[in-house]
Amino acid sequence: MSEEEIENPDLKEKVEADNELKKFVVNYVGEKLDPEGGDITVEMIVGVFAEEFPEFLLVVAEENWIRGYKQAFLDMEAHDKQVAEEAETQGHEDE
Repeated sequence: MSEEEIENPDLKEKVEADNELKKFVVNYVGEKLDPEGGDITVEMIVGVFAEEFPEFLLVVAEENWIRGYKQAFLDMEAHDKQVAEEAETQGHEDE
C-alpha cells in the first residue's frame, strides 16, 4: 500500500476561515508559509502546529490512539459475546 493510498484526503482540503479561531490560524499559517495562491490547507496547518506547538498535536494524537484502542477492545468483546451466544444456541439445537 502506498503512502498516497493511506493518506487522509482531508489534509489537502482548503480551510475556510468561517469563525474567529479559523481566521486566526489561517492568517497565521498564511503569513508564515506565504503559499502560492494564498490557499491554506489542513496539511499546512498541521505542519505549522507540529513545528510550533507539538505538545498540542501530541495530546490530540494520543487521545485518538487511546480511543481507538478502547474501541478495538469493545469490538473484540462484542464479537466474543456473539460467538459464545451463537455456540450456546447451536448447542441447544443439537439436543
